Amino acid sequence: MMTADPALVIATARSWLGTPYHDQASLRGVGCDCLGLARGVWRAVVGNEPFLIPAYSRDWGETGPREVLADGARRMMPEIAPADAGPGALILFRMAPRAIAKHVGILTGPDRFIHAYERLGVVEEPLTPTWARKITFAFLFPRSGSI
Repeated sequence: MMTADPALVIATARSWLGTPYHDQASLRGVGCDCLGLARGVWRAVVGNEPFLIPAYSRDWGETGPREVLADGARRMMPEIAPADAGPGALILFRMAPRAIAKHVGILTGPDRFIHAYERLGVVEEPLTPTWARKITFAFLFPRSGSI
């Protein structure tokens, strides 16, 4: 599978900066959550979403036997080791020990990422050691027409 140009992914993600936080939404400039940001970038870079995203829990401490976000991403994106993730990669965070990965962002550099965060909306900020330790999975956006 051919992967998308990281510069295009980053430019697209940056076009969402300032979008207010809104749970389970995905409209640039209107509102989105972290998954909604990733979905919007997908639509702009790759094309139509390949399947409907079901409603999901906001509980970052949610546990369970399945990594729902990672499993969904694996259906449509090449997975890479988090240590190999570079600019343009989609990263998934485990926000609490033993919880499933429930937060996503897009790397914009070796030490920066964009994500949608409650009360802040879509922001680009430093990938601090605290954030970096929480990265659990990483994926690459495919090139349009390659899936």
